[in-house]
Amino acid sequence: MAAIVDYFVALLPQAEGWLPKWQLLVAVTAFFNTVQNFATLKFTRRLYSAAPQTVTALQARTFAIWTLTSAAIRLYAAYNIHTKQVYDLALFSYLFAFAHFGSEILIFRSANINGPVVSPVVVSTVSLVWMFLQYDYYVQN
Repeated sequence: MAAIVDYFVALLPQAEGWLPKWQLLVAVTAFFNTVQNFATLKFTRRLYSAAPQTVTALQARTFAIWTLTSAAIRLYAAYNIHTKQVYDLALFSYLFAFAHFGSEILIFRSANINGPVVSPVVVSTVSLVWMFLQYDYYVQN
């Protein structure tokens, strides 16, 4: 049993601190969200609950690819957290997510402040602040 645990621990990002592990968790979650967006419109319509009729299969697939791209960037950042360019890309991916969901809530009004939309807003906000505050610790110029 200990060998199995050791195997899985070795797969985790080896950089110090919790931020690399957080990047991995967010990336893995996004991969599952990508699959969900390809499989059904149900959850995406819950996300854009103020205008669920605007969520089409095409929009959901586009959202899936956007989510997959973000997941890949964040996965890469989990294992390359000290590389400035990778760190910056991950930081921007959270900024874009925050801007998207914020604009859907405040400007376009396609999303309500409810459970489904709170999650990406919280994740993007926490990640942005965390990455900004830890920039000098992780980035090796």
